[in-house]
Amino acid sequence: MGTFKTSAVPVLEHISKKDFIQHYYKPQKPVLIKGLTKNWPAFKKWSLDYIQDKAGDQIVPLYNNEPAKDKQSVYAPVKEMKLKDYIEILKTEPTDLRIFFYEILKKMPELTKDFTYPDIGLKFFKKLPALFFGGGASKVFMHYDIDLPDSMHFHFDGHKHVTLFSPEQTKYLYRVPYSIHNLESIDMDNPDFEKYPALKRAEGITAEMAHGDALFMPSGYWHYIKYLDGGFSMTLRALPRHPKRFANMLYNVLIMRNFDNFTRKYWGQKWLDYKDELAIKRTHKNLNNI
Repeated sequence: MGTFKTSAVPVLEHISKKDFIQHYYKPQKPVLIKGLTKNWPAFKKWSLDYIQDKAGDQIVPLYNNEPAKDKQSVYAPVKEMKLKDYIEILKTEPTDLRIFFYEILKKMPELTKDFTYPDIGLKFFKKLPALFFGGGASKVFMHYDIDLPDSMHFHFDGHKHVTLFSPEQTKYLYRVPYSIHNLESIDMDNPDFEKYPALKRAEGITAEMAHGDALFMPSGYWHYIKYLDGGFSMTLRALPRHPKRFANMLYNVLIMRNFDNFTRKYWGQKWLDYKDELAIKRTHKNLNNI
């Protein structure tokens, strides 16, 4: 057992559009910007109490830390609950229950009055702002986003720990074929370097996020997220602009995902086990070549 080699993400209070593009967007490097939201109404208003007050009786799907097995869909929630009742749990006790991709425009469009899209050089896709909720025991498995966006991730009311790995680190991370995640048997908090020796070579970037912080996550970056207490985040996404990465995004969304879903539907756990074995085989082959 051990810990990953990591360095801290650069932390800035403010940055100009020119400097962001030159030093972070173009070279595709993450950065945490603390002052980006301070002029938003959301900076003063957004809290678990604020969302709870607007929740009404809407029902939300909830997920936990357990990976999907056999023919179970990764998008199948473990339970459903009234949003206001779920937020009450977040406020009062640690939980691994979390909300994945709560679409603001569909569920609570009045929240769009509380923020603006930052003029920082990213062409944000304005039809899909999304919230993510989690409690003190919630973890988001290690993955990268299937549509490969350049993302700005904002956190509110609470604290979270984010570990990032660049796409260049993929060869060490035991990526599961036809998927966007690594082996779910890997404990990202205490990796087993004897069982998974390639992990020793992986170098991550860590960020500690508090209320109002904005984290730039470049296209294709892996991220592992732990909620340290109850809170929620918003992600604004920009489609990848590099032609090769845009083509990869189309492949992921239109071909890879559908092939994986189709095969899993018929093979179930056998397909998952096959992919896991292939992930180990390929990673160790790459490690031997290195």
